[in-house]
Amino acid sequence: MFHEKTEYRGKPVLILKRNENDRYPFSFGYSKAKLILEAIDHIKKFVAECEKEEEAKK
Repeated sequence: MFHEKTEYRGKPVLILKRNENDRYPFSFGYSKAKLILEAIDHIKKFVAECEKEEEAKK
């Protein structure tokens, strides 16, 4: 994963990319970053459930 810190309208933004040439990066600012950290356990559970479903399809 690649990341880059930049600014949008004078505010800090973090950009996450799957690789250097990712055409659809994921970007967010400080307030959304805080929200993500508060919800990290829910996000981990969601990913685990989705991975289980994907494995079951194989």
